[in-house]
Amino acid sequence: MLVYEFVSNGTLYDHLRLRSLSWGNRLRIAVETAKSLAYLHSSVSIPIIHRDIKSVNILLDDTLTAKVADFGASRYIPVEQSGVTTMVQGTVGYLDPMYFYTSRLTDKSDVYSFGVILVELLTRKKPFSYMSSEGDSLVANFVTLLAECSLL
Repeated sequence: MLVYEFVSNGTLYDHLRLRSLSWGNRLRIAVETAKSLAYLHSSVSIPIIHRDIKSVNILLDDTLTAKVADFGASRYIPVEQSGVTTMVQGTVGYLDPMYFYTSRLTDKSDVYSFGVILVELLTRKKPFSYMSSEGDSLVANFVTLLAECSLL
């Protein structure tokens, strides 16, 4: 049985939409989320791949401390394996393209999703519904702007 603590301050998704988070808080939340994923991937006896890292699944407590939640899609990957082939699960916009196309789940799948969270923290835009004027998704648009040194 898994019991969660009550986390009263909503989700990262909610706070990004309300524009209530300072740059310092967004940076701290990114670090706390990264530490949570590092723990799941390398500090437990059998690594856990979350498979659904997204801003809705990052809860914030009274002090805006990040808590990674919703482990319903999570999978264990034995230490001696570099990944497993499995049915693809996750949320459009956050889903690792390599995992999507190959069904091969590795810790890199969570790292990709975390990268999308970082872009979301920077831009406050929803990765699953954003479309640039050129028709690019949030991630594709971010990569293009980065390559052109055009990020503001």
